[in-house]
Formats: sequence, structure tokens, C-alpha cells
Amino acid sequence: MKMKKMKIILSFIMLGFLMISCNNDDTKSSYPYAVRMTDAPASYDEVNVDIQGVEITGDAGQTVTLNTNEGIYNLLDFANGVNTLIATDSLEISKVEQIRLILGTNNTVVVNNVSYPLSTPSADQSGLKLQVHQTLEKGILYTVLLDFDANKSIVSTGNGTYKLKPVIRTIETAISGSIKGTITPAGSLAVVTAVDALTNLSYSTNVNTSGEFLIMGLPSGTYNVTITPVLPLLPVIKSTIVVTTGNTTDLGTIILQ
Repeated sequence: MKMKKMKIILSFIMLGFLMISCNNDDTKSSYPYAVRMTDAPASYDEVNVDIQGVEITGDAGQTVTLNTNEGIYNLLDFANGVNTLIATDSLEISKVEQIRLILGTNNTVVVNNVSYPLSTPSADQSGLKLQVHQTLEKGILYTVLLDFDANKSIVSTGNGTYKLKPVIRTIETAISGSIKGTITPAGSLAVVTAVDALTNLSYSTNVNTSGEFLIMGLPSGTYNVTITPVLPLLPVIKSTIVVTTGNTTDLGTIILQ
């Protein structure tokens, strides 16, 4: 009888050890994640945005606040392929549905060397919600690029007042391509638009002061590219430009006449 009781006690002890062992082996997966910011060139001296935080929302509604490099960023410092790291962390969720960009109140635009405050809608102050819908894999650093369109984001309301209504496109750099090129004469103002020949979706940017342009975040496919300068210079069209994932298609130097 005593032997039977002893066996039962030992069985419970072994079960306890097994449960503890299983719990110790149940470690959470970790997914390194980074958020960077870039901008299309714009016709302002400066566009300064006050970044206060970046949050990630998972598919089950869970929220993670990333380690954010808080501060005021001049978007025009990050044009034509230049970008900066604004937040990073190691996530314990494998599906990301949304990125929430939290702005402060110290947003300004500089026009003709004069600085103007940028008022921000209250809904945007609480956080700009950007949809991403990503499934992460262990061992891979996932980077999302926030393409902040400064031209479309600034609204002049007259009497020297401006509003900030952010227009931001999210780019997953690992699954997209780019188109770049240079126009001559350098210093000419021009807008460059790439239109997907299949979906008719368009992507655009401005040429910088050196005559260079770069359109990022393009799904693979065939594009028609139009360079539209200020009159009297005439538009130039480049047809059937092929873009492939992970590569940059160089249009070379385009002469405006």
C-alpha cells in the first residue's frame, strides 16, 4: 500500500517537472522591426514635422510602442532616396496591421525664408493610422519606409496660414522597385509621374535642384513615365519602362527642350 502511494506521489512530482519544462521551452518569437522616413522633393524652403511616437497594432488589436527617435525633422532633408530611421524595436507579434504615427504641435513650414506654424487637425494629433498588413518571419529585419509627400501635405489657407494634412504612403522596400533619372538643364522645375500600364495607378515626385529624381515603392510591372517641366519646356514621355522587385531602373539623362 505504501509502495503504491509512493508511486502516485512520484508520478505527480514528475508531472510537475514536465509542466515546468514545457513552460520554459515556450519562449516567444522575436521579430526585428524598423520604421524609416523619406520624402518627395517639395517647393518649400523647409517642412518641419514634430515626430513624438510610433506605434504598431497587431492583428488581434494589441499595441506596441516602438523605441522612437523623437524630434523635429525637416522632410526636405530626406528626398530622392535619402531616408532616416525614426523607430525600431523587436516585436513579439507576427502580424502587423497598422502603423500609428504620433505628431507633436511644433510643425512648421518655411516659405521664402519666413517660418509659419502648421496647424494640425485634432484627429491627426491623436495619431496618423497607416495600414500595412504584414506577416513577419523570424530572423528577418522588416523595414517600412514612410513616404511623406510634403507637397500634398501642406495646405495654404490664405493670409499666410498653413495646415498640415499629412499624405503618407507606406513602402515595403523588400517587395518593390524604383525608377530614377536626371533631367537637363539642371535647375528646371519638373514633376515626374510613373503610371502602371496594367492598373493605371500613378506615382509621382518632383525633380530636385540638381535635376535628379527617384520614385520608390513601385510594384513590379511596366510603367509609362512622364516628365512635365514648367513652360516653355515641353513634356517628355518614356514608355514601357520595366520595374522589377528590389531593383532601380535608371532612365539616364533626359534632355528637356
